[in-house]
Amino acid sequence: MARIDYCDPTKASDRTREILDKNRNANIFRMMAHSPAYFEQYCRLGRAIRHKGELDPVLRELAITRTGILCEAPYEVAAHKRIGSNVGVTEVQNEALANWQKADCFNEVERAVLAFTDEIVRLRKPTDATFKAVAAKLTPGALVELQLSVGFYIMTSKFLETFEVDLQPVSEVV
Repeated sequence: MARIDYCDPTKASDRTREILDKNRNANIFRMMAHSPAYFEQYCRLGRAIRHKGELDPVLRELAITRTGILCEAPYEVAAHKRIGSNVGVTEVQNEALANWQKADCFNEVERAVLAFTDEIVRLRKPTDATFKAVAAKLTPGALVELQLSVGFYIMTSKFLETFEVDLQPVSEVV
């Protein structure tokens, strides 16, 4: 159960209701809507991460889902396994993400991205070896987008866990 009540859309501004409606009134957004200005900007950056840029969507979703796993954020993991499957992440890959190092379903680029993600979440910064390995496989733009995606979803995962945002049935978010 969430630590504070979700924002009541009937008491929100027209703009906040519009953004909530575009996002299926998902619990994460109903919680964020308590701060309309931050909520709107959060959604803008989230849209840019998910719909703009050059980072391959499969790589992005593998990294985001792995971030959710490492941050112990089940809401994020469930949401991005679903999103990942819509952009080409296989069911086998989604299931293997918790222990990706031992899985054989990831190619060399995906493994470099996952190692980079692990080190961003777990360490102060990626090691030189890990950074060089992923930088050799991605353009500078895609590398920047990967780092910003992981950072954004660390923040998102921590938000979800801080407020204990409730998971929603799949039927509500599909």
